[in-house]
Amino acid sequence: MSSGVTKIEAAQAVWGPKNQWFLFLGIGLSAYIYSLDGVTTWQYLNYATSTVLEHSLSGTISTAQAIIIAVGKPLMAKLADVMGRAETFILVTVLYVFGYIVIATSDTITQIAIGEVFYAFGYTGLQMLQQIVIADMTNLRWRGLVTGLVSAPFIINNFIAAEIAEAVLPNWRWGYAMFAILVPISLAPIIIALLWAQRKAQRLEKHAVHDSRRWLEHLVEAVHEMDFRGLFLVATSLGLILLPLGLAPKTHLGWHNPGMLGMIVVGLVLFPLFILYEARVPPKPVLPMRWLKRGPILGASLIGFFDFASFFLQHTYLYSYVYVTRGWNYRYLTYFVAIQSLALTVFGIIGGAIMYATKRFKRMLFIGLIIRLIGVSLMLRARSSHGTVYQLITCQTLQGIGGGFAVISTQVSAQAAVAHADVATVTAMVLLLTEVGNSVGSAAAASIWSTYMPRELRKHVPGANETLIRELYGSITDIAMYPEGDPIRQGAIKAYQDVMQDSIADLPRYRLVLGAVILACFPPIICLFLTKDTKLTRAQNAIEHKDLAGRPDTTCQEQRRAVPYAAFVDW
Repeated sequence: MSSGVTKIEAAQAVWGPKNQWFLFLGIGLSAYIYSLDGVTTWQYLNYATSTVLEHSLSGTISTAQAIIIAVGKPLMAKLADVMGRAETFILVTVLYVFGYIVIATSDTITQIAIGEVFYAFGYTGLQMLQQIVIADMTNLRWRGLVTGLVSAPFIINNFIAAEIAEAVLPNWRWGYAMFAILVPISLAPIIIALLWAQRKAQRLEKHAVHDSRRWLEHLVEAVHEMDFRGLFLVATSLGLILLPLGLAPKTHLGWHNPGMLGMIVVGLVLFPLFILYEARVPPKPVLPMRWLKRGPILGASLIGFFDFASFFLQHTYLYSYVYVTRGWNYRYLTYFVAIQSLALTVFGIIGGAIMYATKRFKRMLFIGLIIRLIGVSLMLRARSSHGTVYQLITCQTLQGIGGGFAVISTQVSAQAAVAHADVATVTAMVLLLTEVGNSVGSAAAASIWSTYMPRELRKHVPGANETLIRELYGSITDIAMYPEGDPIRQGAIKAYQDVMQDSIADLPRYRLVLGAVILACFPPIICLFLTKDTKLTRAQNAIEHKDLAGRPDTTCQEQRRAVPYAAFVDW
């Protein structure tokens, strides 16, 4: 068993009620700052890229960021297993802070992109560690509900983010800088709680947790065990395939540029090589094929992939679209964009409660996927020229309801199918494939945007020269500077509608976009049949039948009957 798993099981044996409440406080604060960051800072990227007149590249940056978030998950999971949970939290904090400082002080699109790279590693690490610690601290029956409750800060932060955006924007630099201060403060309690428990367990020599190796030696072990060649192959392949989708239309000769086509060809060749390499070479691959042979894990991975591809294909430029076409202030704009995450959070908690009560999840997963399909399908009307604000809100809400049920279910499905020692790695693998869907959706959106937006601006903006087209294409804030009713602003709005609404009768070629979004919602329903309706017991997983401290599950049940309070603090 790895050092990180040994440490956390030993910590379970030394924590008392007071110590656990301090840990819960740490989990709550880390979840809160993760949530506030997630609903706030992504908006700032639109303004940061507009400041340097490269707004169109925000989709490409989002694609690159999604690739890093995907491949960073196995890396962070391995570090958490080898170094320990607390030590990896420290590394995540450093990456977060450094990335935001770089972005806040950026003056070029290159500097913004570099900062986003460091931030992406910190962000994916915090997301990964939250899921790992929840899996460490909860049994199967409670896990869905606790995962939903940890997302609860999204409910209040969706409203707080609107007020922050109204106060901060358009001063996006301060928006990033404030998180460079808030993140280390918010993560300090959970780091302290985990380090304290590990040190106490070491002093008491619980579970043979004593380890005389230094921090650097743990890092060397993690590097040795990590499949870096596999990570490099998948990252390179995805980058070469997806990044040209957003970059090609801006280059000389566009899609006739041999460099862009060459990148895609090389990427397509590397991806099957990555699969072959993972199947035969590394002793500890980043994508273990044996796990993909298990229905619950494969099903969870494919559901996540297609769900994220569908979501980010429609969502990448949603903020820009509403900003330009509706003319709302920052507060109301943030409220609208937050509707889906708000519904997802609320119904994720409800889904977790249903899982606790019924001890099952498969029927709820099916209902969630159907509701999400209905919400996506209704966008054909909502984003047409006849669509209303009410219809847009309804679509966002239905997608959030379905997504809330689906996300909670698939996560528990995959984690229940492996032993505790493999929970971190299999969680990382499922989230990696899910984030690949993010990359695909963002890349497709960036390609559509960069291909069609310039030509639609030329078509609808009266008397536009190339300088004006570049200005309107490169900055959403420049469009908003024109008064309402101005022909230039009205032309830009019409261009946005033609590219983003996708169901206008005289532009049938754009129907492919929402058609692709809808089609991407069908495979998850088929993949549902790969999952197993595991009974959710008080064990850590459905393989070993042990409690959270590594003891047989019967001992855990006897303890709960003897000490009712333990049923809550030990979940």
